[in-house]
Amino acid sequence: APAPPPPRHHFSDPAEVETLRGNLLAWYDRCKRDLPWRALAATEPDPDRRGYAVWVSEIMLQQTQVATVIDYYNRWMQKWPTLQALAQASLEEVNELWAGLGYYSRGKRLQEAARKVVSELAGHMPRTAEDLQKLLPGVGRYTAGAIASISYGQATGVVDGNVIRVLCRLRCIGADSSSPAVIDQLWDMANALVDRSRPGDFNQALMELGATVCVPKAPLCGECPVKQHCQARHRVSVGPESTVTLVFAGVGDCPLCPPATEPWDSNLGVTNFPRKAAKKQPRAMRTATCVLERRGSHGALEYLIVQRPCSGLLAGLWEFPSLPLAEDLQEKKEREVLADHLQAWIGQPVAAKGLQRIGEVTHIFSHIHQTYVVYSLPLDGDMTLAPASSPSRWVTEEEFHASAVSTAMKKVLE
Repeated sequence: APAPPPPRHHFSDPAEVETLRGNLLAWYDRCKRDLPWRALAATEPDPDRRGYAVWVSEIMLQQTQVATVIDYYNRWMQKWPTLQALAQASLEEVNELWAGLGYYSRGKRLQEAARKVVSELAGHMPRTAEDLQKLLPGVGRYTAGAIASISYGQATGVVDGNVIRVLCRLRCIGADSSSPAVIDQLWDMANALVDRSRPGDFNQALMELGATVCVPKAPLCGECPVKQHCQARHRVSVGPESTVTLVFAGVGDCPLCPPATEPWDSNLGVTNFPRKAAKKQPRAMRTATCVLERRGSHGALEYLIVQRPCSGLLAGLWEFPSLPLAEDLQEKKEREVLADHLQAWIGQPVAAKGLQRIGEVTHIFSHIHQTYVVYSLPLDGDMTLAPASSPSRWVTEEEFHASAVSTAMKKVLE
C-alpha cells in the first residue's frame, strides 16, 4: 500500500529543506546583527565559558528586547566573566546589576544554577540540551536547545516567539500557537529543519529572521530570504478565495489549520499567522507606599528602604515601606492603615493626618496593573528605627539608585 501523504503543514521535500537552509544561512552570514554574546560564542575557546556566555544572554533575552539587554550583558560579563565568579557573588549584587531589567527571578535562578554547576558538576557545563534542561534550574527547553546548539554544536532545534511566528507563516499554521499540541508540532518541525553542520547559526538565523524581517506587524516580505517557501505569502499572492484557502482553512479535523469559525482576514495578509489565544487582562492592584525622609549626619536627605521577601514578585529587592490596599478603600481609611503599618518601622505612633499624599504612579507588570499611591513623611533625623522582621536601611538618593530597587520604586521617588 502506498505511504500516507505527509501532513500538509510540514516540510516533506528534502530538496526544499536544503534550499531553505542554504538561503537562510547565506542571508544570516550577510545580515546578522553584531551582538556581544555572538562574538563571545564565536571566539571563546573554553567550552564552559562559551556555554556560560550564551546562557547569560538567553536568560536576559527572555521577555526583554535586544537593545535593552546589550548594556546589561556587557556589564554582567565584565563583573562575572566565569561561572565561578558568578557563584561567589551575593544575591544582593546580582539584584543590583539586574535592577531595571525586569523579571528579577531570572537573575536569582541564573546564580543558583551557576552555584550548582560549580558545586555539583565540577564547574563544567552540561553539553546536551537534555542534560542542560535536566540539571540546571531555570533552564527550559528553549534555553537548553539554544545553549546546546550555539555553544556545543548539537543538532537540536529551538522554538521561541520569533521561531513560532516564522514557522506558522511558512506553513500556514492557523491553530492557536500557544496550545501544547501546536507547540509540540513546531518543535518537531524545528528539529527536522535545523542544519546539521551549523545548528547554532541556523537557529540564530531563524530567530534573527523573526526579529528583523518576519516581524509581528508590517513584515518585510520582499526582503525575506525564504519567501519562496512561505505558504502564507503565497496565499496572499493568489488571493484569499483561492484553492490555497480550501487547503489551509478548516479542512477535516487538521489540528494545525485555522478553525472554520475563525476565517482568514484578507486585510491582515500574512499577519493572520500566528493565531494566538485571547490574552488575559492583568489584574489591578493598589499599593500604598511611603517615602520616609530624614536629614542624615552630614545633612544629606536620606530615605528609608526595606527589603521585600525572598520569594514572590520582586523577590529580595528593596522598596519604600509599602502596603497592599483593599479595593474601594476611602482615602481616610487608606491613611489610617498606612500609618499603622509605618509604626512597625519607626517604633512610635504615626498620625494619619501627617502623611502627605503626593500622587499615584502606575507600573505594568506582565500580569499585574499596579498602582502605587505615594505618600511622604519627614522624620526627625535623630529618630532610631524600631527593629522589624525585614532588613531596612537609610540611603541617600545616590545610594538608592545604586541599590537593588525596581523601576517602579524609581518612579515613586521621582
